[in-house]
Amino acid sequence: MRIPRRKGGAGPLAVGVPSRRVQVAAVFALAVLLGVSVLYDSAHIAASLRRHGGGPRAYAKLSSDDTAAAAATVSSAAREEAVEAVSALAPPATGEESAPVEGTDRTDPPPQQPQEEKAEAEAAIKPGATAGSSVQDAPLIEEVVQGGGGGHGDGGAQEEQPASCDLYKGHWVYDEAHAPLYKESGCGFLTEQVTCMRNGRRDDDYQKWRWQPDGCDLPRYVAAAAASSPCFLACLPLHFLPFLLSPSTVPAFHRFDAKLLLEKLRNKRLMFVGDSLNRNQWESMVCLVQAEAPWDKKSLVKNGSLNVFRLQEYNATVEFYWAPFLVESNSDDPDIHSISDRMIKPSSIAKHAANWEGVDYLIFNTYIWHGGSFSRKHVKYDEIERVVAYRKVLKTWSRWVEAHINPKRTMVLFMSVSPVHMQSEGWGSPNAVKCFSETQPAINYTKKLEVGTDWDLFATAQRVTRSMKKVPVHFINITALSEIRKDAHTSVHTLRQGKLLTAEQKANPRKFADCIHWCLPGVPDTWNEFVYGHIMSSPPQRQMTEDQPHR
Repeated sequence: MRIPRRKGGAGPLAVGVPSRRVQVAAVFALAVLLGVSVLYDSAHIAASLRRHGGGPRAYAKLSSDDTAAAAATVSSAAREEAVEAVSALAPPATGEESAPVEGTDRTDPPPQQPQEEKAEAEAAIKPGATAGSSVQDAPLIEEVVQGGGGGHGDGGAQEEQPASCDLYKGHWVYDEAHAPLYKESGCGFLTEQVTCMRNGRRDDDYQKWRWQPDGCDLPRYVAAAAASSPCFLACLPLHFLPFLLSPSTVPAFHRFDAKLLLEKLRNKRLMFVGDSLNRNQWESMVCLVQAEAPWDKKSLVKNGSLNVFRLQEYNATVEFYWAPFLVESNSDDPDIHSISDRMIKPSSIAKHAANWEGVDYLIFNTYIWHGGSFSRKHVKYDEIERVVAYRKVLKTWSRWVEAHINPKRTMVLFMSVSPVHMQSEGWGSPNAVKCFSETQPAINYTKKLEVGTDWDLFATAQRVTRSMKKVPVHFINITALSEIRKDAHTSVHTLRQGKLLTAEQKANPRKFADCIHWCLPGVPDTWNEFVYGHIMSSPPQRQMTEDQPHR
């Protein structure tokens, strides 16, 4: 159409509608940019497949850290190959009587093993050193198994092993441009136990480290599986925009994307089950996804041992269930559980497990409560060594999972040991007081870290999860990489018995510093990137039937 001239002027009057030529040029430019980004990502996919020998479902970008001058690199030993099979473990005792768990020092001689456990130990893989970690009972190889619900197929071993990427072999990179994934002040669902900055911590460098695997990126996300998401095609251009603006970052398919995760969780339940470390990780997951929901469309409800964070727009929940031993114990009260003589029923799990049925994604842990020393004076009950007790607990748990979980409907994950940092001599600082005043990871410590991790319990959990046949369990090995993070605990910037530490208590870190739990944002966010990778890599699961309403 003809554009009128301005009165007294020679040029056309500027209006808000660009010409058709400009519109076509803009669309063409956007198409070119999108095409270039797709080609770039495709090249990385192809390179990854060549390196890892995988098919279209095994997607991992090759890492290029050579140019990262500021990256803090931890040297690591080469991994040994994983042994394929582990013999089935002997079933635990069937008695229901409570048994106090007896702890032992790591310096104590190992207990005499039963004959079947000796055979099991011989079948287990040889220990291998990891980056800055203690010797452990397995190489940290993460396999993405494709098949039925949760990527499991019908359960059991797969005839053809997929491509694998050692997500747990790598280094921590200081990256203040892209970490943390959320801000402490931006998540109103964090408890005072983990809000270290609000509680007086002055440095925030602990928030700015991200885990960089050698040879691939976190989270390992299979793009083909995500194509089934209703949002996938519509959201695709949005995923490439950050990459176009900052091409040096991790490709879009590898980033933690809360929107895509919530689409995957639509009409589903995700539940963390275990002790306060799993609660720590649950709070992290809540903060990772909560920003994607309007303030009036999300809620947090606590009902006894169960905490439910609900996102109404997605009809999805992110839940935590308190069961520190997984089986029944005298520490099952979620609020009052500081008991000196802890007792467990190693064969009783039904009371807790009734709350886990119908959940789509189950993430279990249990460790820290098995590590203490307990009184020997109660001869009324059977006293058993803690490794034996731990194994009995996990065998009870594994039998319940095998009997009640449909692998086409539910994905099961098990978090490995979350390390503590009580022994500063273990990272070369004998004059330090536990983790107090630590502000940097142990990235320059060239010797083997000895922070007190109980590798016997680690190995027990790994063997039990690997021995499961009907319902494969993803063993998320957070231990070695978390051992490096002596800087990231809540220390004196936390609660004790429900109250913030006083100035006098903060001045006595030897007694009051908490070197078990983690500040948020922080290390548990990385753990959830592993969880995210598993969830996003899984094919669609069976939908709930009408007799299984969503809670």
